[in-house]
Amino acid sequence: MNIPADPGPRHNGGAIEIGPDENIYIPVGNIDASFRKPNPATRTENFADGIIADGRSGILRITQDGNPAGKGILGDSMPLKLYYAYGIRNSFGLGFDPLTNNLWDTENGPEQADEINLVYQGFNSGWYKIYGFSYSQEKFDTDKLVTFDGKGKYNEPKLVWGKPAGLTSLVFLNSDKLGTQYRNDMFVGDVHNGRIYQFDLNNDRTELVIPGSLAAKFIATPNTPGIDKIIYGQGFGGITDLTVGPDGYLYVVSIGQGKVFRILPQ
Repeated sequence: MNIPADPGPRHNGGAIEIGPDENIYIPVGNIDASFRKPNPATRTENFADGIIADGRSGILRITQDGNPAGKGILGDSMPLKLYYAYGIRNSFGLGFDPLTNNLWDTENGPEQADEINLVYQGFNSGWYKIYGFSYSQEKFDTDKLVTFDGKGKYNEPKLVWGKPAGLTSLVFLNSDKLGTQYRNDMFVGDVHNGRIYQFDLNNDRTELVIPGSLAAKFIATPNTPGIDKIIYGQGFGGITDLTVGPDGYLYVVSIGQGKVFRILPQ
């Protein structure tokens, strides 16, 4: 299947996952057409008067044969029926929780507001009108977001970075090879700091367990007090991918060092 929107110079997305339903999930960014005009506004970018959809700014869901995966969530026209979620600026990380099958993503903001999100079907991440928390956008009412007749719903991010970390891959460690305390935890990489972040989840697996100093769910700077409590490893020189190998260990791709690391327990 060809993505309906033309590729742009950036914000094309960068993660593909097969879900528990055996369908393929593909994040496509806003295809930032900085050097290609015109760049039509779309309703999937929360422009009320834009064209409905052209394949940009969403998480698309298709079968492994490249066909629409059942009835459309937001609508039945093409390519809108391919959308699982929308309002996405750009994403390099998708991961399914092995205990709940819930989908989580990382999303890159512009000059600020990288995010970790819990993505339900019909999830609206808010772009172009919102990035980061909705209350950080001055004089903006979330009721003005596009909902596709109530089929789409905006939810706040679970964690936001003030200074861009360049969040990339997101995986769940579905093994105990690093210790039983890390089994089914979430691991997230970033490209700007070369860090791996590690998160426990709450009992119903809908929130990240973070230290009290980060209770506002906002990381202002790379040295924000308490951030050391969620850093599992660092010094990787720019992480582009994390994956759990068939041996159950965590593997890390470093673009800065040109290496693949395997993480072993101490």
